[in-house]
Amino acid sequence: MQAKYINPFTDFGFKKIFGEEASKPLLLDFLNALLPENDQIVSLSFKNKEQLGQTEFDRKAIYDIYCENEKGEKFIVELQKSKQNYFKERTIYYSTFPIQEQAERGEWNYNLKAVYCIGILDFTFDDYESEPEKSEVIHTIKLKNQNNKTFYEKLTYIYLEMPNFKKKEADLKTRIEQWLYFIKHLEDFQSIPTIFSDEVFRQAFDKAELAKLAPTELDSYQYSLKVFRDNKAVYDYAVDTAFDEGELKGKLETVKSFKKLGVSIEIIIEATGLSKEEIEKL
Repeated sequence: MQAKYINPFTDFGFKKIFGEEASKPLLLDFLNALLPENDQIVSLSFKNKEQLGQTEFDRKAIYDIYCENEKGEKFIVELQKSKQNYFKERTIYYSTFPIQEQAERGEWNYNLKAVYCIGILDFTFDDYESEPEKSEVIHTIKLKNQNNKTFYEKLTYIYLEMPNFKKKEADLKTRIEQWLYFIKHLEDFQSIPTIFSDEVFRQAFDKAELAKLAPTELDSYQYSLKVFRDNKAVYDYAVDTAFDEGELKGKLETVKSFKKLGVSIEIIIEATGLSKEEIEKL
């Protein structure tokens, strides 16, 4: 059966639903569903997604979505389609840019605005020590001390492990559960489920309907969908190879195989977690 709605795990689909100027009500509703009641957002403005370091030698970060609320608090929203080496470290690194950009010239008291890093993950971390953690969907992380008390309130990481979300429509109780259900199953819907009866979700379905995309948008989506499927196929193959032949050896063999097939270096990087320099040496 042909899909009626876009796949939100593609770059195009994710930014169409949450990253356009007309999508602000959807993004605001999604973020407020994640945040505590006393931290609700009133308005949002998009900021430059490309962040440069302090000097020409510093690396840059390019976010999927970067926005700011009416209080000057910063929000990075990232869609991560496959596991990479040092993924957590990359998230920490990305969070330093909205912190550094708040520095003021001259006298400054270091009073920072809050920074939130939100990752929608199409995979699980698989490195939790306790069994309950392995099945949790939403993971909220703050800086804490040895007594498990929050040391700093203004830096928050929220990871959504989508494979762990398995609730059915009849079981949805909260707004964030509705959003997770929408994101996970959007491409499979042929009509709008009754649970999505309010105006925000009506807008979301309207933006996601393939028949309403302009021809140029449809071309962009089809390309984005191809990249998504290629990434997934390469990643699945890399995982299988790693388990069969040992992780490092499997990655090296995978790189060699896909270089022969002409697979782009971007897809190989995402599938293996190796750097461009490491891949080019093989």
